[in-house]
Amino acid sequence: MTTSASGQPRRGADALRSNDKSGAAKPAGGPVGGLGNWVDERTGAAKGGRFLMKKVFPDHWSFMFGEIAMYSLVILLLTGTFLTFWFVPSMGHTVYDGSYIPMKGIGMSEAYASTIEISHDIRGGLIIRQIHHWSALLFIVSILMHMARVFFTGAFRKPREINWIIGVNLLLLSMVEGFAGYSLPDDLLSGTGLRAAQGFMLTVPLIGSYVSYFVFGGGFPGEDIIPRLFTVHILLLPAIIVGLFTVHIILVMVHKHTQFPGPGRTEKNVVGFPMMPVYAAKAGGFFFIVFGVTALVAALVQINPIWAYGPYEPTQVTAGSQPDWYMGFPDGALRLLPGFLEFELFGMTWSFNISLGAIFLMPAMFVIAGAYPFFESWVTGDKREHHILDRPRNAPVRTSIGVAAITFYAVLLLAASNDIVAIKFGLSINDITNVLRVLLLVGPIIAFMITKRLCLSLQRRDRDLVLHGRETGRIVRTAEGRFFEAHEPLDEYTRWQLVAYESFRPLEVDASQDEHGVDSGTLRKDTLRSKMTHFFFDDRVEAVTPAELAAAHHHGEHDALDQDDHRGELNVGSHEVREGAYEKLGKGD
Repeated sequence: MTTSASGQPRRGADALRSNDKSGAAKPAGGPVGGLGNWVDERTGAAKGGRFLMKKVFPDHWSFMFGEIAMYSLVILLLTGTFLTFWFVPSMGHTVYDGSYIPMKGIGMSEAYASTIEISHDIRGGLIIRQIHHWSALLFIVSILMHMARVFFTGAFRKPREINWIIGVNLLLLSMVEGFAGYSLPDDLLSGTGLRAAQGFMLTVPLIGSYVSYFVFGGGFPGEDIIPRLFTVHILLLPAIIVGLFTVHIILVMVHKHTQFPGPGRTEKNVVGFPMMPVYAAKAGGFFFIVFGVTALVAALVQINPIWAYGPYEPTQVTAGSQPDWYMGFPDGALRLLPGFLEFELFGMTWSFNISLGAIFLMPAMFVIAGAYPFFESWVTGDKREHHILDRPRNAPVRTSIGVAAITFYAVLLLAASNDIVAIKFGLSINDITNVLRVLLLVGPIIAFMITKRLCLSLQRRDRDLVLHGRETGRIVRTAEGRFFEAHEPLDEYTRWQLVAYESFRPLEVDASQDEHGVDSGTLRKDTLRSKMTHFFFDDRVEAVTPAELAAAHHHGEHDALDQDDHRGELNVGSHEVREGAYEKLGKGD
């Protein structure tokens, strides 16, 4: 071994690596990290996991409706699995001999007997039944609220038309699933509902009797309806709903989440929190809140006490029976349709007084709802992608259409209880029915007109705020002796939200012939579209332009205020700053 000039021994090249460790490197992250690495090497899941964890979600209270629907679906699957262990889907006859004394010795179906057993003999069975029923109601109402948010903010526009159609179908399937679910116990109330459904099927023109025999396996009530409903309720519809929900969530990930207008928010970005760790923690906590509130309501508020109704008997009807609220509007339409719609023709009885409301109304409403995004896109001619939401007031006709539809639905739902209203208030059921018939036709029109006026008024108020600022209540006197109220300017962030929208204008029809005198061939379609654009956009309030804002900044009163009071902060705002904001918004003079 040689020595250096300092007297220290020199080491050879081999000695420099004498302490190196050999062998396979230990995976980072311990056993969990090793397992994740093993899975990633075989599936490539890490890339998708990184994408998901970095996914950004905007923060707004209205987005929680979709989360409530998803969490309610999870609760339904968990509680439904519990109930299937004891429910007997059979119409076979049995004599009850359980612990519920009032029912002892009474003949009933095995389905009804097993439901009473779940409620009174299975530990925790009643609370699980009630959680299941309440979460079903919460699931449907949260889907409705989520769809209302999507409609009123224009979130259904390109590229989300498919997701809108999926949502419409999810609502329809959840309603059918709810009807199948509360028909399973075979109590007197659910049996009355099934008997009504069978009567509705019979009114379908030409094939009604065949439809009824196919569904019930023969004459009513038959032996097959409960087993068939059970299969549909726990297997067929849940599989379709979960599949559609999964596709819905995947499309949300692909399209990225919509967001309300604001500084820094464009059509090409999303401002919010990443999935990990912020959004996952909030979503997880919110799930337990939804579960807890549902369980609390189920523990304190009784729902569907089947033991009070008794087993179903075809010769009996539950007094004051009403469908669940989400199935009430077809029943209301049935009660409002006039009797003269039933007539005989070609030797057959045509019962349109029943079939129009009970059978055809629901598909018609859902088809119209599903087609609306394509209709609006055709009217506006707007084929661009939209990721920034509209404020409902900035789309007054769309908002008015939505409110009119809600009014139409509300009148039908009220009509489903016209007999209860007549009894409770001591009124004539005929008078109530006639009033509701008129209200069904007039109410949506009135609601449309009032909502449109309110939206336009709110737009004008926003425009005034942008141009003149907020009223301060402070009176200023100029050198000439004039008095006026000083206005406080809006901050840039607030002003951004009030001007970040587009104003479409009505379309004028071009000449029906080209320069060579040849008919265009599209005159009729163009004329129709022009009329629709006038319907949508004749009454509109234009967004404030930079030129209008600059003129408002420099009007005489504010110039005098600047000279006499030396309070530049009372100006509406800097023209240069506003120009910059408009450049970010993509607007011009």
